Parts: sequence; structure tokens; C-alpha cells
Amino acid sequence: MKYEFAPDIQRIAEEISLTLFPHIRINRIRCFRSYGTSSKNVIARCHALGKLMQKAMGVDSFYALEFLSERFDKLKREEQEKTILHELMHVPKTFGGGFKHHDFVTEKNVNKYYKKYLEQRRFYEN
Repeated sequence: MKYEFAPDIQRIAEEISLTLFPHIRINRIRCFRSYGTSSKNVIARCHALGKLMQKAMGVDSFYALEFLSERFDKLKREEQEKTILHELMHVPKTFGGGFKHHDFVTEKNVNKYYKKYLEQRRFYEN
């Protein structure tokens, strides 16, 4: 696997976070494109530095969002934004290194938050 920082995805993630998820510390999230996956049916993943490792290293929580280039880059803009939003939804309000699971991060909730995001974006564009 090869990983590279994705400033274009980072910018969208920061915009979504500022609009919908004020608990997300955007300086503690980084977005990466990965290349060469053998995973099936995966578009993106959320990685966290767990509590024990945080304590051992003496650092705060940190999240890395990985977007599998082979699949993510082929998506239309709206689906890319929903995928980014989906990964951000995994970050809990405590921002402590844990995850919200797929009982909360559902297609229905992603669509609900995406609609809210678009409404906010239109408001600020006008």
C-alpha cells in the first residue's frame, strides 16, 4: 500500500466538519489517498490512535481518514462528499480515539446530514 496526503479531500473534510461537526478538531484529522488495495467493497476507512497508545505516547487523539483511490476517485462529487461525511461521522463527540459504529453511521443518517450540509452551504454561498 502507498499513502499520500490528500489536500483536496482534507479541504472538503474541514468544510464539512466546520459546518456539521464542531466537536471535530480539524487540526487532529488528516486525509490520505491510498493506492494498491486488495480490499473488496471498501471505499474509505477511519483510523484512530487508541486511548492506550495516546497515553503511552503522551499525545491527544488523532484520526486518519483513508480514501482508496481506485474506488473513491471514480465517484461523482456528491458521492465523494457523502463518503467523506460518512467517515467523519465515525468520530465521536468526545473526540477521544474511539469510533461511532455503523448502527449510527447509516445511509439514512448520512443522507440526513448531507442534506443539512447542502442547506448550510447554500446559505453561506448566497
